[in-house]
Amino acid sequence: MNETEVNRNRKKRRGLFDAIFPREYDFEGMLAHQAERTLAGVQAFAGWMDTLPLTDPVRLEQIETEVDDLRYRLEEKLLQAFSTPFDRQDIYSLSRQMDYILNFSRETAREMFAFGVEPDDHIRNMVRGLLSGTEQVAAAVRIMSNDQKQIEKIIREARKAMRAIEADYIAGMQDLFSAGDPMIALRKREIYHHLRDAGRALRSTVDILHKAVVGIS
Repeated sequence: MNETEVNRNRKKRRGLFDAIFPREYDFEGMLAHQAERTLAGVQAFAGWMDTLPLTDPVRLEQIETEVDDLRYRLEEKLLQAFSTPFDRQDIYSLSRQMDYILNFSRETAREMFAFGVEPDDHIRNMVRGLLSGTEQVAAAVRIMSNDQKQIEKIIREARKAMRAIEADYIAGMQDLFSAGDPMIALRKREIYHHLRDAGRALRSTVDILHKAVVGIS
């Protein structure tokens, strides 16, 4: 039996199961909505950084709180649901890791404002990479059950963004080690670390998304 026949039989069994135990909740729609709002939050983060002097990142915090509420509602429905479109652990983990992207963005903005750290080229580049990767995640989640080939292309683009974040982190740390002011270096080091953590959350999100798509194809 070739791969096409295996997938066809899997979908047929899935259709029969859904007919007997219909899904109560649109988890894919919920994830897509969370992905769109996560993207809006990272866009707000990038826009905030382009406005100097930096101000209190209120809009980013508002979106982060909104996305937290979306995640809590998804988790509540996940506990109630009998059947899900793909593995419920993947649904939970995908939602959780997307939330981490925004959490680390918010923490970065709060610390930059509190510590008086203005963005340098490395910080700006890492944020651009995070924004690019999050755009790819949102695009993939929108079509996760419909177009595996397109999702594979999107995931490759997201991974390019993740590698760029890591490269800029290393370049930024190299510059800090040669900087003359240890206090500035210490403050910026915290910012670089938070942005790297956001990039790692993006990496985990993409890995879980890829696994889920392979599982439901």
